[in-house]
Amino acid sequence: MTDLVRPAPGARLLFRWRKWDGSVHWVHDCVYLGSDRWGDWVGQVAGARSHRPGREVIAAQANVSLVPPAGEWVLTMNAPGHLTRVYIDLAWDAGWTETGEPVGIDMDLDVIDREGQGIWIDDRDEWDEHRVALGYPPDVVARLEQVALDLERQVTAHEPPFDEATAAHWLQRLTELTAS
Repeated sequence: MTDLVRPAPGARLLFRWRKWDGSVHWVHDCVYLGSDRWGDWVGQVAGARSHRPGREVIAAQANVSLVPPAGEWVLTMNAPGHLTRVYIDLAWDAGWTETGEPVGIDMDLDVIDREGQGIWIDDRDEWDEHRVALGYPPDVVARLEQVALDLERQVTAHEPPFDEATAAHWLQRLTELTAS
């Protein structure tokens, strides 16, 4: 994705994920929050809806997500009280449409930091299955495996933007933009 139009802060939007083969994956009801040196941020208030074929989830707590310019991952940081502090979806071509909505291809691997369980790379079994079944190109496989290891290291070190202060800033911005 290139440098395309962004909505105004506070604008409601849908973040649409698909799989490598083009099939529909998660769709998240979000609010555009703004951008910083790491990329663009969107958020979900408690009660926001996320759905995919066969499953619907209502956010129990607020969360904020970062869409960095590289398009290889999307970071979600949950508000305090949620057991999962960090959830990073490894992605391909994550970015913005010409109409100002975030999109991405979910590439199975996730980096997770969950209270009581630590930090790990999740869904390796799904990754192994899909890279064959969906025909992930070898260069994409090699790149995203390295990105997952790099992200795991950065999350473990609590480097920005994977730190509490960055999440707190954007969670506060979400509260300001959605207060009525």
